[in-house]
Amino acid sequence: MKAANQILTDEVAELVLLGNPDEIMEAAKKWGLGNIHKATIIDPANSPKSEEYAELLCELRKKKGMTIEEARKLVANPLYYGCLMIKSGEADGQLAGALNTTGDVLRPALQIIKTSPGISCVSGAMLLLTKAPNYGKNGVLVMGDVAVTPVPDATQLAQIAVCTARTAQAVAGIDPKVAMLSFSTKGSAKHEVVDKVIEATRIAHELAPELKIDGELQADAALVPHIGQSKAPGSEIAGQANVLVAPSLEVGNISYKLVERLGHAEAIGPILQGIARPVNDLSRGCSIDDVYKMIAITANQAIAAKEQK
Repeated sequence: MKAANQILTDEVAELVLLGNPDEIMEAAKKWGLGNIHKATIIDPANSPKSEEYAELLCELRKKKGMTIEEARKLVANPLYYGCLMIKSGEADGQLAGALNTTGDVLRPALQIIKTSPGISCVSGAMLLLTKAPNYGKNGVLVMGDVAVTPVPDATQLAQIAVCTARTAQAVAGIDPKVAMLSFSTKGSAKHEVVDKVIEATRIAHELAPELKIDGELQADAALVPHIGQSKAPGSEIAGQANVLVAPSLEVGNISYKLVERLGHAEAIGPILQGIARPVNDLSRGCSIDDVYKMIAITANQAIAAKEQK
């Protein structure tokens, strides 16, 4: 609520708060949050739209055997209610997770909103604000996948690359130069996991020929100009990358945390991607600042989603 109040004060985004209106306004008064009244406040457990949304959910899930009674119970859950608002065009994105697991946040999003056209793989990107201005866009880089798909196949990895590039465009205003990372650069090593990255690069070019994507590249070849020129001469990405795509979740998650802790970078996210409309997941240990930034990111993703449509 404190993050929401500051968002409304700064006029960053229009907000819908899902919860009991009396409890919300009582807390706002207690904490001196003078702008909470600018939000639209809806109680999913007592909403005039509940029956309409229950019928919509039942229709969407009828092939899975959902009954109208089950749908009515789920609509009272803010995570389902919010996604149904998005599906109905009443909202543009959702931020949750401070009180819920990632699985609970993602489940209604995938059941109701579903994935973006041409995408079947949900992933998570991390916005890295580093203290190394000579890399990325003045030290800003975006890395994926760091949060969702443990061992992507080549097709999934290609989708992660495209989605991470689009996240970089939407969230950071970056003209994406995407490096498909590996322990090999342009055939310097032979292994089946290298072959997967090479194949993913090929598929990514087919999925989004307008994007600048190259691989396979080692991290130093992707980031350092003279190493990129030496190891991958002629590549327009080598030494210039600002979007980094890890070959697996294990690599991505470990890498961003090392950069954050040892390199004293600020890591913002994970930013969920691949869903047709933005649904983002907070850590249950999130701070006010974390929530504020993720609201702004979700708003930017929503703007980009509308423009793409």
